[in-house]
Amino acid sequence: MNERIKVFLAVAAIFLICSVAWASDEAPVFKQLDDMEKIVYGEVGTGGLIDRLNRVEKTLFGRELPGTVAERQAALARFVREGTDTQPSLLFKMSIAEWITEQVSTPEKPIVDRIGALERKLEGQPMEDGPLAMRLERMLGLLVSEPVLWSSVPVPAGTVVRVSLLDTISPSSVSVGDTVKGKLTRDLVVGNVLVAPKGSLVEGAVSSVSKPRSFGRPAEVRFLFERLITPSPNWISLSVGEAANEAAKAEKAQIAAVGSSLAGAILLGPLGLAGGFLVRGDVKEIPAGSIFHMEVSEETPVLSYPVPEGLVSLIQVPVDRLSQDIEPAASEVDNL
Repeated sequence: MNERIKVFLAVAAIFLICSVAWASDEAPVFKQLDDMEKIVYGEVGTGGLIDRLNRVEKTLFGRELPGTVAERQAALARFVREGTDTQPSLLFKMSIAEWITEQVSTPEKPIVDRIGALERKLEGQPMEDGPLAMRLERMLGLLVSEPVLWSSVPVPAGTVVRVSLLDTISPSSVSVGDTVKGKLTRDLVVGNVLVAPKGSLVEGAVSSVSKPRSFGRPAEVRFLFERLITPSPNWISLSVGEAANEAAKAEKAQIAAVGSSLAGAILLGPLGLAGGFLVRGDVKEIPAGSIFHMEVSEETPVLSYPVPEGLVSLIQVPVDRLSQDIEPAASEVDNL
């Protein structure tokens, strides 16, 4: 067992013991097990609560944790999702390992699949057994010589993010309140600090729908990407404003310059600084992969990854690489 994993096990043991102690002050946390199972396996387990909890702990640590059921669930949440000031969460480390390897994160997938994919990429095949936490730490030891840490960085208001729609939206099938998801098409960085890698999820909701009606009256769908989910426990509030509109105009000009065509059937109405997107007209659907520009609503402190000097070249620079990013999709959508 190498020194890095020994140090990790010692830190993890202290972390888990402290987490159990903190849990005594937490609100009821029984429902957290469902969330942990979705993160680890991609679905909620079946059977008794104790058996399910034992399974998750053994998958992650190779053993069961001490304490009451509520304390153990709170400890899991802190280890997997929340972290501490000095110890990043498992989800944060997972995203950084993916970014270092392929410059894209896959938070929509369960941890068991993400670690297996990372092992296949680095070593040709996944390990058949072994606690996930130790397997991830071993991968990080192969990727970077220094421990992965996080520090808080303020993300300025007006910072533009470029978002690709994950699932097709159809005016005839969506309802008010339906979740709309997208993912970043580029890294979000502040200086040499990685806030959210390419692939990070963006979430929003449909705010109004007018179904297609007779006599040619068109359908309308109004929605907004409301927040960017970072690898840390923090999220960033998004809106549509002047900076996002300018970025959309600039990209539209570049697309025109290289001869790509825009999907002229999709029209978006200007709805104000926080209004989101209004799709109207004879639109059958808004296809997955459609592109939107959003901006950070207000300065937000986010636990982020200070990229070591040896990895700075991995950071994607939007301006320099913009023309390379233009992939004529089924439709390019802007917020004009």
